Amino acid sequence: MANIALGRYMPLNSLIHRMDPRAKILSMLIMLTAIFIPSGFMGYGILAVVIIGVVLMSKLKLNFLIRAMKPMMFMLTFLMVINIFVIKTGYLVVDIFGFKIYSDAIFQTLYISVRLMLMIMITTILTATTKPLDLTLGIEDLLAPFKRFKVPAHEIAMMISIALRFIPTLIEETDRIMKAQASRGVDLQEGKFKEKIMAILSLIVPLFVSSFQRAEDLADAMEARGYIPQARRTRYKQLKRTPKDVVLIISSFSMLALMIAISIWR
Repeated sequence: MANIALGRYMPLNSLIHRMDPRAKILSMLIMLTAIFIPSGFMGYGILAVVIIGVVLMSKLKLNFLIRAMKPMMFMLTFLMVINIFVIKTGYLVVDIFGFKIYSDAIFQTLYISVRLMLMIMITTILTATTKPLDLTLGIEDLLAPFKRFKVPAHEIAMMISIALRFIPTLIEETDRIMKAQASRGVDLQEGKFKEKIMAILSLIVPLFVSSFQRAEDLADAMEARGYIPQARRTRYKQLKRTPKDVVLIISSFSMLALMIAISIWR
C-alpha cells in the first residue's frame, strides 16, 4: 500500500507542473466529460494516446500510473462478475456446465474498465503535478463566480484539498495497522468467511479511530492558528495565466468536440 500513487504530488520540473492549476483543473473536468461521451473504443484509444502524451510531458513514469490503478482491480473484478450474471445478450462465448458468458457482458466490462482507467489517469496526473496549496487556490478561483449565489467557495476548496492530501496518509496508516494486526496473529488473507469479516473489522475500527483523531488534531491546529473560514484574507501567492494555459484549455475542448463527433458518426 505504500506504493499507492493516487493523490500523491511528485515534485518534478516539467511543463505540466509549471502550468496554472486553474487551467489544469478545468482541462481535467473537460476531459472527464469527454470520457463520458459514448465514442466507443476508437475514441477511448485516441484519449489514451493523448493522456499518455501528457504523462510523458509531465515527466511521470508509466508505472506510477499503473500503481494508481491497482486499488480499482477489485472493483473491476466485481463488475465483471456482476455483468456475467446479469447481461445475457450478444453471442455465446463460453458454455461450461450450463454456465454461459455472452459477448455483451465482456464488451460492457471492457468498456467500463477502460473508462475508469482513463478517469484515474487524468485525476492522477492532476494531483501528481499540482501542489495541494495550488490546488486549493485553483478550485477556489474557479468557484469564485458562484459566491454571489452564497456558495462557500473557499470552504469547498479547502475540504477537497484536505481530502486529496490525506489519501496517501490514510493508505500508509492502513498499511501500518495491517502489519500491526498481522504481528498479533490476524490473518487477512486466509481463513473462513466469518474469520475474514472479523479480520476486516479489526482493520476498519482502528482506521476510523485514527482518522477521526487526525481530523481532530488538524481542526485544533487550524483553530490555534486563528483560521476562520468566512474571514477575508489576502494571498501571498497569486495565480497567473499564461498562453500555454489557454492552449491547454483549447486542446481539451478540441478533444471533447472530437469525442462528440465520433459518437455521432460511428
